[in-house]
Amino acid sequence: MFDALTDKLGSVLGNLTRRGALSETDVLAAMREVRVALLEADVALSVVKDFIAKVSEKAIGEQVLKSITPGQMVVKIVNDELVEMLGGKDEPQGLDLAAPAPVSVLMVGLQGSGKTTTTAKIAHRLQNKDKKRVLMVSLDTHRPAAQEQLAILGKQVNVVTLPIISGEQPLDIARRGIHEARIGVFDVVLFDTAGRITIDEEMMAEVSAVRDKISPHETLLVTDAMIGQTAVVTAEAFNEKIGITGIILTRVDGDSRGGAALSMRSVIGRPIKYIGIGEKVDAIDVFHPERIAGRILGMGDVVSLVEKAAETIDQDKAEKLAARMMEGRFDLNDMLTQLQQVQRMGDMKSILGLLPGLGKAIKQTKNANLDPKTFKKQEAIIQSMTAKERKLPNVIKASRKQRIAAGSGMTVADVNKLLKQHQQMGTMMKRMKKMGGPGALANLMPGGSGLVGNSGGPMSGSMLPPSGGPPFVRK
Repeated sequence: MFDALTDKLGSVLGNLTRRGALSETDVLAAMREVRVALLEADVALSVVKDFIAKVSEKAIGEQVLKSITPGQMVVKIVNDELVEMLGGKDEPQGLDLAAPAPVSVLMVGLQGSGKTTTTAKIAHRLQNKDKKRVLMVSLDTHRPAAQEQLAILGKQVNVVTLPIISGEQPLDIARRGIHEARIGVFDVVLFDTAGRITIDEEMMAEVSAVRDKISPHETLLVTDAMIGQTAVVTAEAFNEKIGITGIILTRVDGDSRGGAALSMRSVIGRPIKYIGIGEKVDAIDVFHPERIAGRILGMGDVVSLVEKAAETIDQDKAEKLAARMMEGRFDLNDMLTQLQQVQRMGDMKSILGLLPGLGKAIKQTKNANLDPKTFKKQEAIIQSMTAKERKLPNVIKASRKQRIAAGSGMTVADVNKLLKQHQQMGTMMKRMKKMGGPGALANLMPGGSGLVGNSGGPMSGSMLPPSGGPPFVRK
């Protein structure tokens, strides 16, 4: 979502950091370009004015301009103000569940914003990550099959939904939902309300009545990031009429310009709680201002990357694989295991974009083979081999390559490419062993960061091998 803004800000701030000295004129010229970049990203004018004023005031100070690295200090100021614009470092993240159980959460929004799907995503997250017992209740009696949709989603994510009674009205459903949540000893009950194509008095009256009936601890507005500043207008209307406690932005993985996310917190004065990043049930993240600011400025988001790895990677398999690799025993079975581990983490372009400095490099590298289909093809090739061929790749000659290619639906050239990649991985592991293992590479990273080295984190020792192949993941 922030790609265009990241590119423009990166260009402007990159010019500042490449200069040995800065004048007030240089900084003000850069701020004008930053202003244009933010406006083109559809950030609200009032938010842009306030942001530029704050950054300019701090950036043209004598302490900054006469420092040894003035460009880097300006970038830090921009980053700090961007974090504040998005909510600040100290703003609580995620749902506030500090209330007597069952905690009632009211989901509101326009039709088509992804409200029902988001309700299921949050329920899944609460139940699996936070170990809460969750009940989902559909109050949408207007949209055809809306209640059935939530029930189906409930089965998919293994979350209990309130049984449907035909003809029952929203207030009666809400009353029954509260009762069932109490007697069923649920920790959280999520109420999915009806949406409309546009905001109208009937809609607001119905939501207000439900709010008064259930007295929700949280009222979350679900809005589509793709609609730009219209999302801000919608949020203002709901906050004025209903009183929202937080916002969830959906379709953040789309090609919107990002202005809604950057404007929402400042204009509405309510925190962004979650962002939807895909269609899968687990494709929802807690909104962290610092992490988003880092992504926008091309600084990556290492914390999110480590968390994603910890959630998806089988630690036992990773440790065994790492031990074999360091002993020089990396066969095609190991490569297959690595491919499968990486695929569980999700889209490789977005994952590598979380690494500092790699986002731009990935875009510039035409031969970066990061298409998810590539991993599937490589997996098919290995699975078309015999047990002996996987263990001893050197036995794979011309006739075997033809058989493997035919069995996997690929070409001999594809098989050759995979074998070459495996050979390159083995060579790299031998070099690492001579250097002292992955721990030695920590000294090559800025500040000895935990991306490569003995940080103890689940992404320790990860790297992108030659030919754009899958990264190693070692603990």
